[in-house]
Amino acid sequence: MRTYAGHSTAKASNELYRRNLEKGQTGLSVAFDLPTQTGYDADDELARGEVGKVGVPIAHRGDMAALMDGIPLGEMNTSMTINATAAWLLALYIVAAEEQGVGQEQLQGTTQNDIIKEFLARGTYAFPPAPSMRLIADMIAYTVEHVPKWNPINICSYHLQEAGATPVQEIAYAMSNAIAVLDAARERIERTPGGHGEELMEQVFGRISFFVNAGVRFVEEHAKLRAMSILWEELGRQRYGVRQERHLRFRYGVQVNSLGLTEAQPENNVQRIVLEALAVTLGRDARARAIQLPAWNEALGLPRPWDQQWSLRIQQVLAYETDILEYPDIFEGSKVMEALVAELLEGARAEMAVVSELGGAVEAVPYMKAALVDSHRERLRRIEAGEQVVVGQNRFTETEESPLTADAEGGILVVDPALEAEQIEALRRWRSERDQAAVDEALATLAAVARDESIGENLMGPTIAAARAGATTGEWAGTLREVFGSYRAPTGVGEAAAVSANGELSELRDEVSRLQEQLGRRPKILVGKPGLDGHSNGAEQIAVRARDAGMDVVYEGIRLTPAQIAASALQEGVHVIGLSILSGSHRELIPAVIDALNDAGVSAPVVVGGIIPEQDVAALREAGVAAVYTPKDFDITRIVRDIVALVGEGAERATVAASGVSANGSA
Repeated sequence: MRTYAGHSTAKASNELYRRNLEKGQTGLSVAFDLPTQTGYDADDELARGEVGKVGVPIAHRGDMAALMDGIPLGEMNTSMTINATAAWLLALYIVAAEEQGVGQEQLQGTTQNDIIKEFLARGTYAFPPAPSMRLIADMIAYTVEHVPKWNPINICSYHLQEAGATPVQEIAYAMSNAIAVLDAARERIERTPGGHGEELMEQVFGRISFFVNAGVRFVEEHAKLRAMSILWEELGRQRYGVRQERHLRFRYGVQVNSLGLTEAQPENNVQRIVLEALAVTLGRDARARAIQLPAWNEALGLPRPWDQQWSLRIQQVLAYETDILEYPDIFEGSKVMEALVAELLEGARAEMAVVSELGGAVEAVPYMKAALVDSHRERLRRIEAGEQVVVGQNRFTETEESPLTADAEGGILVVDPALEAEQIEALRRWRSERDQAAVDEALATLAAVARDESIGENLMGPTIAAARAGATTGEWAGTLREVFGSYRAPTGVGEAAAVSANGELSELRDEVSRLQEQLGRRPKILVGKPGLDGHSNGAEQIAVRARDAGMDVVYEGIRLTPAQIAASALQEGVHVIGLSILSGSHRELIPAVIDALNDAGVSAPVVVGGIIPEQDVAALREAGVAAVYTPKDFDITRIVRDIVALVGEGAERATVAASGVSANGSA
């Protein structure tokens, strides 16, 4: 039983973990902030506004030691949601355990480490695909020998569903990702001295776990998990020659669906979470090994400790008060369940074949990304049309005022913005007090090993050495970026299929055509993602809908600085700028973008969307934002119509102003 937690500082997060463990939580699930996830230090330009917002900042071994202070790492099972920098965070964890007198062979836990999913759905990648896969393979090869109780990778279908994946796509893309990882691991292990590749590969397969999603359609979701279990065993036996039953077991943890949590009537999220938990607990033969439930208010902002306690208590009631765990598999022999599983298997195998024909998961990233964008667009279309009911959002919207959100912060945890400056100061103090020569030597060794793959040395060795020496997260990642280069994942927007105009979209196209006549050219929108927030689903849907409506769209993907957004807006001559932030950094980054636009002489209006608490809207308006949209604004067509009207109003004012100047001049 876990809650996904971490915020502000290592010390504050440690206090939260210890309180949660005292309440009956049986493992840790660590949330890291975006700079830590993407390999930047707190004083990097891209880290501005992001430090401590969606998780805990971990810059070096001192931070990891503070995070785990008083927690016996030899006994604890720790899950770390970390991908691009997974090797680094595991190295810091190993060093922190050493300082507790715990050997790495005793450590138990999981690193998510599924980078292909990051290219598709979550955006916290740091390096190009090939070196990213090398890091994963090295980490798997290292842990299977030296940290044998550790799960080096969690094939993560969770974020695929958050990006709009259907059950068939979630199964197919997760299994395709697993094949790519296992093939890379097999190649790496075959180069390991000792000649025990076949034996090690069986152990590797047995250490691979999954992290899945479970939506509110919990019968179908349970069938999905049974289908994944069947496919996983097939892969093990047929592709990798795994023979031992215990290694063939489909082992998964779960966080139930966050995509379906609503800002409107957020109290409804409690029952959604409970029902989703049934998908992974009802049937014994496909039951989760570990569960973490989101908090009811995650569509509003960062949960408070009390909110996380509520999620923990839901798990405890299910486990200790109900009879769910007392019976054999209750779906065994069910014709309905068997038929549903067979249907999902047929669809998943067909989609896996498409990915395979494209060269495997790494090569098929553009195809899978475009497919997810299309699936998410179809999901939103159903909600907008009322075909998919979301209680409190598109039906049964009448409501009483909720006492849960009545406090000054709107029912969420607000991170003190002063903590970022404190973290930067602490980081600089760490750098000034360490042995710089030892750090330089360790990073030089890391670069040399990264540069020459032919020598066959595992990157985990120099990574752990750099952690011991006192290197920082940004220095480790920066060293590897210099060797491996940088990368921008496909957005899926350009590849998303065009749709025929009907109903509201046809009317919107007419409005865009009239605006085009008024402007003398097609209206152009820049959709931007400032900062490190990689959750781009909303931005992609705005970009696709604006394109379908007839607008020119500039969308360069995630991870842009305010200066880059301003430069692009100026160069492209856009009529309006849409900014998307879901990480809580809007208070710092939106004004910074507007300042950069003003400095560049760009006068186009700015609209903002994301997880933005109501109490922050007025400040954004005062900073110059023309409109603010939050998760309760689910109708994408209406949002684009608002944007078109906003551009039209600006054009009319410009025309009137120009007429006034002309009249004054002629007078």
